[in-house]
Amino acid sequence: MTDRQPLYLEPGTEVAWQLAGDHAGEYVVVNDYLGYLADRNYSARTLRAYGYDLLAFCRWLDESDLALESVTTTSLLDFMRFCRQASIPGRPANVLSMTGQRLDRYSPTTINHRLAALTGLFTYRSITDPDLVNPVPSGREARRVTAEERNALLGHLVKPKKRSALRLREPRRLPRALDRRETADLVASLRTWRDRSLAGLMLLSGLRSCELLTLDVTDVDIGARWVRVLGKGGKERRVPLDVEVAGLIHTYVLTERPESSSSRLFLVAKGPHRGQPLTAAGLRTIFRYHRLKSGVTAGHPHALRHTF
Repeated sequence: MTDRQPLYLEPGTEVAWQLAGDHAGEYVVVNDYLGYLADRNYSARTLRAYGYDLLAFCRWLDESDLALESVTTTSLLDFMRFCRQASIPGRPANVLSMTGQRLDRYSPTTINHRLAALTGLFTYRSITDPDLVNPVPSGREARRVTAEERNALLGHLVKPKKRSALRLREPRRLPRALDRRETADLVASLRTWRDRSLAGLMLLSGLRSCELLTLDVTDVDIGARWVRVLGKGGKERRVPLDVEVAGLIHTYVLTERPESSSSRLFLVAKGPHRGQPLTAAGLRTIFRYHRLKSGVTAGHPHALRHTF
């Protein structure tokens, strides 16, 4: 298998993401499944995450000289064992957590994310070809149904879905919120109207980072102090806008936002990509810089939402 170009994930023309490489034709069902998710209106971020999870599995199949059609439950157990033992490049191998676990390994949450992608893939394959056996065993029911199912017309009849018996136990942790001093230090380090507006919307309106990046200029009603937000699952909601944050956004739009053909509210301010929509990587770079500048090591974008 070493004489062929390894598999990789790339943005597709007909679907958001697809496997590519010299032998991507052996995994047509994976690309069909990603296209199926796109047809069901899954977000591009979800498609990308599923694509990379399935890419890791297909690469492991190549290294193990296994075909997708011959995958069994034992093969899935071997893949999960490989995920638990694999080292993440760039992480020191001699660092242990307080519980004695090595920190250069994939977390149970990451492995369960990969298992969820595989469960969806083989369920889709069973729908398209009922003669093929689904290698993912079903376990006990989940403890509760989702909010979408519970609030439906016949939500009182909905039963919890079956969970895979291969799922790893995940530690339950409470979200880490910033205290008053950390919040003040982090916000004080922000110098531009754009960055202050970003932090204000997360801290005082509870927006997620992905919701910030998809805001259009027309989504903000400064006079009425409302923000129209497109959240998870394509759901729209109206969020109250703090008067100080409204002033920050108003000043940013009038004095600092570069001219652009893009309708996005938050744009790149300088450099070769000036005027283009701010990306998730750009947002992380902003907060990485200000974490170092302010000394607030927990000042990640989502920490501001938890603080809200």
